[in-house]
Amino acid sequence: MDSARILLMDTSGKTGAVGLATGTEVLTATHLPGVMRHAAELLPTIETLLRGVNWAPDSLTDVFLTIGPGSFTGLRLGVSVARTLAWSAGARIVAVPTLDVLARNALAENPPPHVAVVLDAKRGQAFMACFEHRQGQYVTVLDACLDEPRAFLARCPRPLAVLGEGLAVHGPAVAESGAVMLPPERWPGRAEHVFALGIQQARAGGYTPPGDLVPRYIRRPEMEERWEKRQAQLQAGPTGEHSH
Repeated sequence: MDSARILLMDTSGKTGAVGLATGTEVLTATHLPGVMRHAAELLPTIETLLRGVNWAPDSLTDVFLTIGPGSFTGLRLGVSVARTLAWSAGARIVAVPTLDVLARNALAENPPPHVAVVLDAKRGQAFMACFEHRQGQYVTVLDACLDEPRAFLARCPRPLAVLGEGLAVHGPAVAESGAVMLPPERWPGRAEHVFALGIQQARAGGYTPPGDLVPRYIRRPEMEERWEKRQAQLQAGPTGEHSH
């Protein structure tokens, strides 16, 4: 594993992260510039990083990526890149839970005893999970779920700190809960944390075959829900409005 050449990706949030690592250390890492423009920026950023360490794309042995929950579009993009590298270069895939990666942002200094991660899921809801600090790690105490922030935060142990891009939308609910909001620089995913969790999984043999790699949505993509609703309407036949 020490001689591995690993691509690290987090495409689940508004600010993406990409990096390269060996089996022992992260060599280079960067955030994707712009907001939700990963499709245009991900591949050029990967190419730039590869050139910087003089690696050919087909020399990558592993891909560690966040698998969700998060942005449906971003997650699909990350999965697509990982599958392509698996099929073209034989790279092995390690899928890491997004909220676990984000929780590690709270380790930076004075780690709070408990941290909740909040990502906006629209419609007044959020993707959330809660973690407890134990021996330099954050361990899940409430699994990733889709819920209303007030209801979820009421179930979290105290004292509690909260981080994640969802704070931009759900800040008032968090403030009401009495939890501490960590600053915005602690919100985006970091390639270093994708590596820290990914290498643990890899050493335990936790690889995902490319054909089995699917984003962890928790909720189905909005486009699918809209499509099904539309199909149901079509099957129900024309309404009075359409039969003039």
